[in-house]
Amino acid sequence: MLLDFLPIILFFVSYVAANASADSAARFATDHLGAIVSGGVVGRDEAPVLLATVVVFVATLVQIALLLVARRKVHTLLWVTFGLVTVLGGLTVWFHNPTFIKWKPSAVCWAMALVLLTSQAVFGKNLLKSLVGKQLPLQPVVWQRLNLAWIVFLTLTGFANLYVAFNFSTSIWVAFKVFGLTGLNVLFMLAQGACIARYLPDDEPVLPMADEGSDRAGEKGAGLSPPDRPKGGCRRAQPEGTS
Repeated sequence: MLLDFLPIILFFVSYVAANASADSAARFATDHLGAIVSGGVVGRDEAPVLLATVVVFVATLVQIALLLVARRKVHTLLWVTFGLVTVLGGLTVWFHNPTFIKWKPSAVCWAMALVLLTSQAVFGKNLLKSLVGKQLPLQPVVWQRLNLAWIVFLTLTGFANLYVAFNFSTSIWVAFKVFGLTGLNVLFMLAQGACIARYLPDDEPVLPMADEGSDRAGEKGAGLSPPDRPKGGCRRAQPEGTS
């Protein structure tokens, strides 16, 4: 679980640390990233986000490497995230402009929403059901509602990221990216859990079958105890010498 949050944690920590000493961060970025930066010089204003972008790229690469070494599956979303970090992060570093990396959360959200929409509308396959359908026995209509809810949520989240990114400072956007988007995801998943709980089957004990109850009622009505119940439709044999 911690490995999943490693890139975003390191992104935030590196940004805060570099922003606290912007002049030193600018010198460090110029000395070590000058070869891959347009003009070869990084200013103090863009240095924190540039360094954080390089850190998140390395962290995502390490995350994928660790999964491969452990022979665990690297999910498609992680590959998509790595591709976006590489492209948008590379543009951010080269042009020393944070605009490109600010698009990454929105691009990830919209890519996920598009995959969920396309799989349901075009291929008739609900990816949510494919992932957790065995653990959650829900009706098809409930899976469709959950799928639609995720599509809407991811789409709106992407727009929310852009609103904050281009209407507030980079520092506020970084805080929103780390805490705001994470908090929104947690709240949405809790709401989804409450919704799912309404449609899960009850775990109540199974009541006796109707025919068993009627058999017992018949036994009582005939004045027979269960051991005296006739078998095979025959009367119990009476002992000799009795009438």
